[in-house]
Amino acid sequence: MRVVILSLSKGVGSIKHRTDLKTMYVYILECSDNSYYVGVSNNAEKRFQEHALGINRNCYTYLRRPLKLVFSEIFSDPNSAIAFEKKIKGWSRAKKKALIEGKWELLPELSKSRMERPAHPSTSSG
Repeated sequence: MRVVILSLSKGVGSIKHRTDLKTMYVYILECSDNSYYVGVSNNAEKRFQEHALGINRNCYTYLRRPLKLVFSEIFSDPNSAIAFEKKIKGWSRAKKKALIEGKWELLPELSKSRMERPAHPSTSSG
């Protein structure tokens, strides 16, 4: 089951929270500086509120509020959730954006190194 929230009222979204103890969520927050923060939690709604309220001054998101929850994926296996979080953290911004927007078809091309991608034709006139 995939939960994707693209807009939130008053900065706090709602996620259908499952009570299964093994349920984990991988989430992506968009920060006020347009950077992305990727995290994993067994309670995505509570964790988002902690980020939004600035509970931890040492957290990456603390000085980058307000935040938007832009992606959330539910996992029944904690190890799979942790592996997916680590994988996404290594992705480029463009690849994360494609994931957020559900543009799965772009992921293989964005996975190629810059050297492997075809060059875009120049738009200059000279």
